[in-house]
Amino acid sequence: MSITITDSRLIAGFSRLGKQEKLEIIAGLLNDPAKKEALLRSFFHEDATLQRKFDEFSENTISNFYFPYGIAPNFLINGQVYMVPMVIEESSVVAAASKSAKFWSEHGGFHAEIVNNLKVGQVHFIWKGSRDVLYGIFPELRSSLLQSTRHLTANMERRGGGIRDVELVDMTAEMPHYYQLKATFDTVDSMGANFINSCLEEFARTLPEFLSGEGERESPDCQVIMSILSNYSPDCRVRCWVEAPLEAFAGMDDRLGAKGFVEKFMRAARIAEIDIHRAATHNKGIFNGIDAVALATGNDFRAIEAGGHAWASREGKYRSLTHAELNGDQFRYTLELPMALGTVGGLTRLHPLADLSLELLGDPGAEELMMIAAAVGLANNFSALRSLVTKGIQLGHMKMHLLNILNHYDATDEEKVAAVEHFKTNKVSFSAVSSYLASYRALK
Repeated sequence: MSITITDSRLIAGFSRLGKQEKLEIIAGLLNDPAKKEALLRSFFHEDATLQRKFDEFSENTISNFYFPYGIAPNFLINGQVYMVPMVIEESSVVAAASKSAKFWSEHGGFHAEIVNNLKVGQVHFIWKGSRDVLYGIFPELRSSLLQSTRHLTANMERRGGGIRDVELVDMTAEMPHYYQLKATFDTVDSMGANFINSCLEEFARTLPEFLSGEGERESPDCQVIMSILSNYSPDCRVRCWVEAPLEAFAGMDDRLGAKGFVEKFMRAARIAEIDIHRAATHNKGIFNGIDAVALATGNDFRAIEAGGHAWASREGKYRSLTHAELNGDQFRYTLELPMALGTVGGLTRLHPLADLSLELLGDPGAEELMMIAAAVGLANNFSALRSLVTKGIQLGHMKMHLLNILNHYDATDEEKVAAVEHFKTNKVSFSAVSSYLASYRALK
């Protein structure tokens, strides 16, 4: 097969090439092509069958990109202890989750509940006919829509899920003649994206036929714009909280004391509720934990983040996803957000490490996994806020980042051992590590 490179950036026919041809072309665009091709090959899995599976997860694949797979132990959630797998490249995230998990395991653990588990999909369409006519025939239209998807919903219904409702939404105040079919779905333990979109596309075929009244593919008054699930499903929501008496925080900061620590912590949490700049970073810390669990279990972290950020903006201003309160001497810290996770379908069982992750967690259903992920998100956020209001975020973060800095300077194993010991009592920074290595090497 031929390929045409019109300049250094534009390549025609790339997707039709075999993996080896793609690999050679990309390596050829880099300095020292043979070395770069060898580097890309070094990340191939030694099991050829497994490598083919990885290749088929996405398109135009030429290698694998590794992320660390870590474990946060001691998560006590609703009375059950979990060893939680986390996939993330950022230093200190797993350590922060583990630290919070240990602290809260000694103070009642994490509590979590599912608020609801319904997901949303929409058919967006233009209707130029009478609004009253459309609403008048909607009950009959709704029955027709549900009937049209029976062949798609039968298996899901046997598992306890299916289409829960379809409603007509008038959006003409926002755009002339614009309406929606808004459907809610229960997909049980699957993420359900393909199921939802298949049902919506069937709706999109049925809608204009029904409105034409003559079995035509199109109604002169109806134009379907698109049909697609929404990643904002506020009724697919999880709530997680921790609580303890003031005395539990006695050792957090000797200068503040237990009450002083809690009061300062609550002010920091409140700032994230009222200031958008702080809220964005506050919520990012939550998703450090949630995303890491989502990746480890083969779930779509991008969809989770999109829904979470939309929920944070539901009142017209972007706010934090957590809330702190003190009732008498009882402190409570709560996280609540939408989260669509699955434990069947997608990569959850296709990826061998995702499958292993779910086994390690006790093969949870989707709702249990939502509660686990929320607990990890709250744990990471608690650790971050705890550091911010006491010793500062950089001290612990940079110590965890030390090995990355040492690798940046090509430190030997001997130098790493010496540096770790040195920085137990010294502040870590790129310049400090550079100076230390220079001094250490000068003595050799």
